[in-house]
Amino acid sequence: MDERLKRFAPAAVVIGLAVLALGGWYFTRQPADTATLVLFGNVDIRQVSLAFNGSERVAEMRVQEGDRVEAGQVIARLDTRALTLQIAEAEARIAVQEQVLLRLKNGTRPEEVAQARAEVRAAQAETDLAEQHWTRLREITDNSSGAVSEEAVDNARSRRRVARAQLENRKKALQLARIGPRREDISQAQAQLNVARAELALFIHYLNQAELKAPINATIRSRLLEPGDMASPERPVYALAITDPKWVRAYITEVDLGHIKPGMSARVTIDSHPDRPIQGRIGYISSVAEFTPKTVQTEELRTSLVYEVRVYVDDADDRLRLGMPATVHIPLQEDKQLDKQLPRT
Repeated sequence: MDERLKRFAPAAVVIGLAVLALGGWYFTRQPADTATLVLFGNVDIRQVSLAFNGSERVAEMRVQEGDRVEAGQVIARLDTRALTLQIAEAEARIAVQEQVLLRLKNGTRPEEVAQARAEVRAAQAETDLAEQHWTRLREITDNSSGAVSEEAVDNARSRRRVARAQLENRKKALQLARIGPRREDISQAQAQLNVARAELALFIHYLNQAELKAPINATIRSRLLEPGDMASPERPVYALAITDPKWVRAYITEVDLGHIKPGMSARVTIDSHPDRPIQGRIGYISSVAEFTPKTVQTEELRTSLVYEVRVYVDDADDRLRLGMPATVHIPLQEDKQLDKQLPRT
């Protein structure tokens, strides 16, 4: 009997030590697990695809993949030679139309009125001569039949009518010269000038659109065209990654959903720098459940219904990259402190 006890004594000691170690590990681990919620996700950022508004050959591409650009920075240009010629043509049309409008607004010149008056006097003299010739022929015809041919009489009558018509025409021209241009003609010339100016403004707008500018501070992710390529609104030129803000897209189960709130602080770690956590905060919590995406690495979550959570981070050192796996640590003591601060009803 003593020999059996001696034989099992070492085994009993080993089992006892294992139980003590397991219990110590459990009791020291339990508060940490309940005090910090750990989520797994991936880094996410917004992206922008930039394209030209017009269709023309690409003349210049100024940045490469990975370059940082600022809002308003010109990053590409189109060939603008055709637009430059169209602008010059539009400016010439505007100059012509401005002179036409100025002439109408200034009215008839005094010299033109004097010319019209002189033409009236000449037409009056011609009419008087035709009247005298017609009167003389008619008197001769009345006094002596057959002295003047009928053809001569008809010619004199026709000449008198033509002279009278020309005199009336010259008088009307003099009247129009004194009145000046109509308001309708001035308005029409003004409208045509406005059309020419609008056309020039449109060409200048196209010229400005020939420069592709960064809409926001970002990083060039993809360069999709090269000089000489034909650009169009349907063909992106660059793909930009907006690095501010950055967030980690993670997923949480319904059991843990009640422990987090928007605004709670969080720490984000990545595999390349596990000892250098990045500070962040919970920003967005989805109100709709979904099946866990395949990118989630934990096996127990792959077939569960979860809720999307976005943890916004302050990545001043630019360590996070799009799609990079990340681990989110959310201290739950903050949740308990917030609950204590809430007024009880």
